[in-house]
Amino acid sequence: MPLFPQSFIDDLKLQADIVQVIQEYVSLKKAGQSYKGLCPFHSEKTPSFTVNRDKGFFHCFGCGAGGDVVKFLELQEKLGFQDAVRHLAQKFGLKIPEPEGNRESDAVEREALLKVHERAASYFRAQLAAAGGARPRQHLRERGVTAETTEELGLGFAPRSRDGLRGTLTQEGFGLPLLLRSGLIVEREGGEAVDRFRGRLMVPICRDAGPVIAFGGRALESDQQPKYLNSPETAIYSKGRTLYGLNLTKGHIRRLGYAVLVEGYFDFAQLLQAGILPVVASCGTALTAQQTHLLRRFTSKVILSFDPDAAGQGAAARSCELLVAEGFDVNVAVLPPGADPAGFVRKRGRDAYLELLRTSRPYLEYLLDRSAAEHDLATDEGRRQFLTGMLAVAARIPDPAGRDQFADRLAHKARITEDVIRAEIRKAAVNRRTELTSRELPGFGQVRQAEKGLLWAMVHEPADGLQALGTLADEDLEGLQTAHILEVARTLRDKSVELPAALFERLNSSEAQVLSAAAAGRLAPAPPDACVRALRRVRFEREQAQVQREIDRLQELGAEAYDREINELWQRRKQLLHQIEALV
Repeated sequence: MPLFPQSFIDDLKLQADIVQVIQEYVSLKKAGQSYKGLCPFHSEKTPSFTVNRDKGFFHCFGCGAGGDVVKFLELQEKLGFQDAVRHLAQKFGLKIPEPEGNRESDAVEREALLKVHERAASYFRAQLAAAGGARPRQHLRERGVTAETTEELGLGFAPRSRDGLRGTLTQEGFGLPLLLRSGLIVEREGGEAVDRFRGRLMVPICRDAGPVIAFGGRALESDQQPKYLNSPETAIYSKGRTLYGLNLTKGHIRRLGYAVLVEGYFDFAQLLQAGILPVVASCGTALTAQQTHLLRRFTSKVILSFDPDAAGQGAAARSCELLVAEGFDVNVAVLPPGADPAGFVRKRGRDAYLELLRTSRPYLEYLLDRSAAEHDLATDEGRRQFLTGMLAVAARIPDPAGRDQFADRLAHKARITEDVIRAEIRKAAVNRRTELTSRELPGFGQVRQAEKGLLWAMVHEPADGLQALGTLADEDLEGLQTAHILEVARTLRDKSVELPAALFERLNSSEAQVLSAAAAGRLAPAPPDACVRALRRVRFEREQAQVQREIDRLQELGAEAYDREINELWQRRKQLLHQIEALV
C-alpha cells in the first residue's frame, strides 16, 4: 500500500496542534498539564477524555480510545489513514508529497488484477444478457430479483464453456500467468488452463471503495457442486476482510446509524431491492475481527438477521459474540422457523421486515432467554450449566457498565444474588483477559529492533519473514526476548497454514500481545534481511564476550599454564571479530 514518507508524517504531527484539532469536536477545559472533556466516542456524563498537548496524544479512561492527532481524525471522521493525513496537511498548510511506493511491483500487480476482474465482470454481464443466459435469467426471476437490481449488483453468467473467459481475456492482451494468479483461470493436472467458473450465476464482490475484486458463483443445476464457488484469496481479495454490498450501502449505514447483517448474496439483494438500505452481508460465514473493524468505520450498531436453522444460528452466535467483544451494540431480529430474510421480505413485504427490525432484541437479552430455556433452572445442575455458559459470555463484554447490566439480568434468571454473580464475572474476565500486567508481559522495550522487524514481517510479509527466519540457526535465537515466538514461527515454514493466524493460535497470551505490538506499526522497523544480520551480530558479540571472559579467567589462573587454551580462544575471538565485521 502506498505510504507517505515517515519524515512527512513526523513533521505533520509536530505542526498539527492536537488540542486545536480536537476542540473542533469536543469542548475541552484545562486540567493541570492536560485538557479534559466528554469523550466523543462513547456516552458519558463525567469527563474521562484527556488530551496532552506536549506529548501529542489523547486517551479516554472510559472506553479506552486513544492515539495521536491522526488517529483521532480516523476515529471521529471515519477516515482511512491516508485521508486523515491529507485532511490534516491541508488544514495546517503543509504541502502533500506524492506517496511512496514500498513495492512498486506489487502496486502494478494489484492494478493488473483489478483490470482483469473489471473485464471479467463485463464478460459475465454480457453472457447473462445473451441468448445463452436464459436459464440464469429465469433463476433470477424465480428468486424475485428484478432487472434493475440485477444491473445494480452487476450480476452475470459464466457459460459452461471450458475456456470462454480465458479466450476473451487472452485476446485482450492479458497473459496466462496473470490470469492464473487472479484465480479466474485454473490449471489442471495435465497443464490445461480452464475457466474456474462454468455454468454459474456470477456475483461480483467489490471492495468498499467500489472496484470488483472477486466473484461468487452460484450453481444453477441441482447436481452441481459446490452450491457456491468463490474466488480464491489473491493480492486484492481477502474473504475475511471483505463485506459484500458495503460499497453500495455504506452511506445509508452511516446516515441511519446501524447495519443489518445478513448471510448471503440473495438476502442482501432482496433487502436492497425492497428499500431496506443499511444492509450488508457476511457471505455465509461468521464475522472476522477484520470485518468488524471495517464495519466500525460506518456504525457501532448491528442488527443480525440470520436464518433460524442450526447453521444460521451458530454463525449468528459466533458473530454476535465477536461484535459484543469489539464493543458493538448488537440486536437480533428473530425470523420465524423455516424463513430466511429474502423469503420473509418476498412473502410478508418490506413493512413486516422493518417491524421485525424495530422489535429486534438486544443480543445479550436474547441469549439469556434462549439459554435459560435450554436448561432446567429449578435444579442445581441446570443452574450450574447455565451460569458456566453465561459467565463466559459476560467475560467478553468490554464495557464495565454493560457487564454490570448483564450481571443483574443473569442474577435474576438464575435466582442468585447480584454480588455473587458480579464476583464470578470478574473472575471469568481475569481468567480470559488479553491485556496483561507489566509484570507478566515481557517488556516490549527490551525487545530488539531486529526482533520487532522479524515479528512485523510475520504478520505483514509472512513469506519474506519466514524465508529470512529460515536462515537463522538455533544459536542466533538464544537469549532473545522473542526466542519462543520465532521458534514457533520457524516450525510453520513447511506447513500449509495461513499466517499470521496460525502463529497467533500457537502462542500464549503474553506472546500474542508482543507479536501484536510489533505488528502495530504501519512501516516495518527494519527489512527482514537486515534483521537477520543484526541478530547474527548479537550472537557473535555475545560469543565474543564469553570468549573474552574465559581468556581473562585463564590469564588470572596463570597464562603459562594455559598457553595453548588461551591461543585457541584468541583465534576464536579473532574469527568472531571477522564475522562481526562482515555483517556491518
